Amino acid sequence: MTTAGSPASGLPIDFPLTAEAFDQCDAQLVRRVAELRKRLGRPIVVGLCGPQGSGKSTTARRWAAGLAVAGLPTAVLSLDDFYFTRAERAGLARDVHPLLATRGVPGTHDVALARATIARLLDASVGSVVPLPSFDKTLDDRLPPSQWRRHQGRCDIVLLEGWCVGARPQAQDALDLPLNALERDEDPDGSWRRFVNARLAGEYQALFAGVDLRVLLRADDFGRVLAWRAEQEAGLTRRAGQSLPAMDEAALRRFIAHYERITRWLMADEPADLVIDIDADRRPVRLRLAWPAPRA
Repeated sequence: MTTAGSPASGLPIDFPLTAEAFDQCDAQLVRRVAELRKRLGRPIVVGLCGPQGSGKSTTARRWAAGLAVAGLPTAVLSLDDFYFTRAERAGLARDVHPLLATRGVPGTHDVALARATIARLLDASVGSVVPLPSFDKTLDDRLPPSQWRRHQGRCDIVLLEGWCVGARPQAQDALDLPLNALERDEDPDGSWRRFVNARLAGEYQALFAGVDLRVLLRADDFGRVLAWRAEQEAGLTRRAGQSLPAMDEAALRRFIAHYERITRWLMADEPADLVIDIDADRRPVRLRLAWPAPRA
């Protein structure tokens, strides 16, 4: 990754935003993606990372619309849609660690399916139809293929959004001490967090290596994540007689605790080519840009 002010960018890369922050961010992103697509001469993958509830899905939809206007057909994928099924995670909980029943952390996604879907999109032509897996959080399960979305036609940009897209593994000694009550009480020997870190160091790095431009929505306070995720929970559409019950505050706190270690590490490590600092209202307040090196 290039560094701030490096010749590779040729642009000012650290500046505050005005009241038109969303428009500014969107315009910057669309322009840079279009330039990178032209420079590399092939379809590209853009990764969008950010804490739970930080606005990744909304941001991805805005960017996809802007890229389409720029003549770049874009497929939006959520890493969430590649979660293992409830049955598969129950198997992991039985065979590896009980905490793996909860979706979210590395080790609970079907990375092979994600890589295969991205490959099909990058190879898509005018007549192609590519199925896009879909996960229903109100059911806590992947939908059957008959209910998946379809991308039709060619695809210049694959926009992969997810809370840990681009995350790097931590050093082994960073895993020694528990970070929160969940780790202290339910992972006292550290086996769960070491399994998660090992998966992140392996198959997830292979997935992230295919990302040509990495973007991070960065919050400077992990405490905001609970409020953001609570808003998400309240907004989920529930299917009468089928959906799981809404999580109360205690359940939400426990759920968020599964994500806390890697989220804090992401905010400190900043494994991105473009960082967008956001405030408590998810409004972009600063852009920090750097061009990525072309990927082979």
